[in-house]
Amino acid sequence: MTSHKVSPPPTTKSSAEVNAASASFARLTSKLAYLNENDLASVRLAYRFADEAHLGQLRNSGEPYITHPIAVAAQCAEWKLDAQAVMAALLHDAMEDCGITKPELIERFGPPVAELVDGLTKLEKLHFNTREENQAESFRKMLLAMARDVRVILIKLADRTHNMRTLSDAPREKWQRIASETLDVYAPIAHRLGLNQTYRELQDLSFRFLRPWRYAILSKAVAKARGRRRDLIGKVQTDLEATFSRYGMSVRIAGREKTLYSIYAKMEEKNLSFAQVTDIYGFRVIVPHLIDCYTGLGLLHQLYQPVPGKFKDHIAISKINGYQSLHTTLVGPSGVNVEFQLRTEAMHLVAETGVAAHWLYKDEGHAEVSHGDRMGSKWLQSLLDIQDETRDAAEFWDHVKVDLFPDAVYVFTPKSRIMAMPRGATVVDFAYAIHSNVGDHAVSAKINNEQVALRTEVKNGDIIEVTTDPNSTPNPAWLGFVRTARARSKIRQNLRTMAQADSQQLGEKMLVQALRAEGIETLPVNNNVIWDKLLRFSGNRSRTELLTDIGLGKRIASIVAKRLTNLLAEQGERPDALLITRERFGENNAVAQASVQIDGGENSSVRFATCCRPIPGDSIVGYLGRGEGLTVHTIGCQVAQKLKHKDSERFLRVDWSDEPVRTFETGIVVTITNGKGVLAKVASALAVSEADITHIDMTSDAGEDAMDLRFVIAVRDLPQLDAVLRNLRRTPAVIRAERITNASQFNT
Repeated sequence: MTSHKVSPPPTTKSSAEVNAASASFARLTSKLAYLNENDLASVRLAYRFADEAHLGQLRNSGEPYITHPIAVAAQCAEWKLDAQAVMAALLHDAMEDCGITKPELIERFGPPVAELVDGLTKLEKLHFNTREENQAESFRKMLLAMARDVRVILIKLADRTHNMRTLSDAPREKWQRIASETLDVYAPIAHRLGLNQTYRELQDLSFRFLRPWRYAILSKAVAKARGRRRDLIGKVQTDLEATFSRYGMSVRIAGREKTLYSIYAKMEEKNLSFAQVTDIYGFRVIVPHLIDCYTGLGLLHQLYQPVPGKFKDHIAISKINGYQSLHTTLVGPSGVNVEFQLRTEAMHLVAETGVAAHWLYKDEGHAEVSHGDRMGSKWLQSLLDIQDETRDAAEFWDHVKVDLFPDAVYVFTPKSRIMAMPRGATVVDFAYAIHSNVGDHAVSAKINNEQVALRTEVKNGDIIEVTTDPNSTPNPAWLGFVRTARARSKIRQNLRTMAQADSQQLGEKMLVQALRAEGIETLPVNNNVIWDKLLRFSGNRSRTELLTDIGLGKRIASIVAKRLTNLLAEQGERPDALLITRERFGENNAVAQASVQIDGGENSSVRFATCCRPIPGDSIVGYLGRGEGLTVHTIGCQVAQKLKHKDSERFLRVDWSDEPVRTFETGIVVTITNGKGVLAKVASALAVSEADITHIDMTSDAGEDAMDLRFVIAVRDLPQLDAVLRNLRRTPAVIRAERITNASQFNT
């Protein structure tokens, strides 16, 4: 935790004795009377261990450092936290400052205590360094989400409270940062957990160190006002006691003074002077039962005149942190407005200590408290109900360990910006949350300085660094694991853009080749008049759209080429007869489209049919499906033959490039004799042949003497496939190995 240590100066014997007394376990013993003997013995062991670990360390005040863990443990004891929490409070700096390891704590004190200390150590490594409100809220949520055990947050708040009480001993340059963090992060967390007393104290302490001059001035003003209104307060107290006594109601009345920070905040927010803040003082009326709250409200309204619009029923509709009270503002003696709060003892306990009320209820035996008195937030209510059902701490924490913010995780960028991500989000989701360019070009990532896969799920508190490459593009496989709608839509948008670019390139290639068959060497790049006329003919809005449509099969390249040739002829450009002779040929002297060269690098614009799975070396043909781009089949494919019979004008010649740029999938069927290890032998033969297995399917007739294994393998070309089949046929237990040439043979 944040600690104020200095190197130990030489001390005299007498000062050492004084310090030893202040660091004694006896300071804590009186607060631990609620623990049984075994628990007390365990806490004593934790104290001795912490005392030895911090031996020689001093705080800035000159006190032994152990006085800080003792003070934190004492606050936890005030809340009646269990022995494990008090032990963790004593040990909370042991891992961070003394080099004690988690396994050592597990061995000495058990896993639960070690987990609490480990959780506190992780929280200590988080630093909040901005006053931006939404970042402060994210930081608070991240702290709560990281501390799956509520006791971690309670100990952390006790630690921060003691550090704030002693902040004057710290170097002055630290005051601003620590006080700002306390005001923006830890005070609201205390409020969220219903720890109102701690919440108010942290606010006032932060105010004192952030605005010392204003704090001093306001403190004097409140002291003067308190003196002037002593008679008024006494009269109100007397009137209240007399009224409730007359009606036979047993109540406890306590004065309530507005905190300095809340007075200052109200003056700032509403631009008021101190004299205009009228509700500095108030009274709490603690009554025995729920119904007495409303009865007491009626008596108060008979005693003094209520101020219109100043009544709030936080019992019927409690605050999110479980707070319950009736609030009303009345015009008291001398016309001074006085605020009153009415609540039961149980409500008062929750109002002051929030989630810690679980242990206080258990200790004080409030089993008779009615369900109505415990109305509040569902989360806090569940804690208060569990103590009625069981005293088993393990069962209690099974209920409490649910994250306070279960739907989000909070992570850091390398520059300490906090990002809220949905639970289950991956590194790719994080990259797109930063910026679409980061997501589009992400190639690798580190979490907490360790290399991880892009599909890794992020966790609370992770520091994530994404490496990008301007030449990288989104992988379609990312759609299988991303969780956020933003990432999914950006990936799809980018893939569509890439597909359009690929189709445009293919369309340009097809149009150039079709144009060469008409005797024109190249496209007329800079002739806008020709292109305008061609676009009017095709109905496209732009040259890019026309080329994309050709690549997608929405326009026939040969038809567009003929029109373009005619337009060029009108401007006097004549076809090259030699080029026509070289490029144009066909059966029965018919004109055919020129061949499209493919090498496997065409991405989404060219698909290889799964019915016949063509590979380099096969005789192939291309089918331009409407809006589907170019699909490549083997010439003998049955599916292609049927399509050609119905839609022959959409077929064009396709040839393999001399140097394909990747491997291609094809299917094989291997018939084997059943036996032990046969599959391994077949896989080994494929590996020796440098063929990658991408899919395998086996027949279910396990009892038969022979069975078929069907593989989809990736090979470079037809010669490699022939070598694969030869190796398989030479493998023992292989009866037959052959290529699958149509889809009916592959029953996957």
